[in-house]
Amino acid sequence: MCKSRAFTLIELLVVIAIIAVLMAILIPTLNRAREQGKRAACLNNVTQLGLAWVLYADDNDNKIVNGCTGKGGENPIPADEDGWVHWAGYTDTTREADQIKAIKEGALFSYCKSEKLYKCPTGLRGEMRTYAIVDSMNGWPSGPRIKNRMQIARPGERAVFLDEGWVTFASWSVPYDREAWWGSTVTVAGILAADNRHKDPPPVRHGNGTNFSFADGHSEYWKWKDPRTTSYGRLEVGSTPNQPGNPDLHRVQKAVWGKLGYTPTG
Repeated sequence: MCKSRAFTLIELLVVIAIIAVLMAILIPTLNRAREQGKRAACLNNVTQLGLAWVLYADDNDNKIVNGCTGKGGENPIPADEDGWVHWAGYTDTTREADQIKAIKEGALFSYCKSEKLYKCPTGLRGEMRTYAIVDSMNGWPSGPRIKNRMQIARPGERAVFLDEGWVTFASWSVPYDREAWWGSTVTVAGILAADNRHKDPPPVRHGNGTNFSFADGHSEYWKWKDPRTTSYGRLEVGSTPNQPGNPDLHRVQKAVWGKLGYTPTG
């Protein structure tokens, strides 16, 4: 009579160990592939928003949409303009339905009618918008602003949208005339800390970088090179926005303002 031979305990342990090794190899690869997919989807979103921005200018004698969030007449939006989206409040205190309503009421929604395009796939639960327009594109008056598309000398080099993540009520700020990001030294970690909510640190998205769209309609992913950028972007305790010689900062300032309003260090 034949007896079937079962696996021994040692054989089972060997098989389990092999599976564990394969999983350890494959999971990081799968995670990277998933993140690359999200980054590509986000890049498509900012491209679509950038094209909507161009179409708005086409329909309005090259006047560009106001880059702040709010209704006409709300500071600093003139009464005869309207924000590209309206402001519904910070995402951790505002219902999703109210955030979507604010998006749909904005001046750009008729050119980009899918509310899903206003949020990166890596957005936090409850965030309905993660994108912002930069100050120079008819946004917050923190430096030389552009209000008409014909003022843009090199549109392929001038940023319009970026994937900010946690958004504030204004446009996205980076100083024009000093070698620093927008904000102050971090004393309490995290974006939701009381002293950090209004800062505009460099967004750390999609593997230590972020997506930008430009005035000619194209989009790019920029990966940060200086560790100070990511430290302040994550709002780590002790990190400071003053970063002399930071190539990431210089690159972003040139994309936002067209030039540096100061003499850089190094």
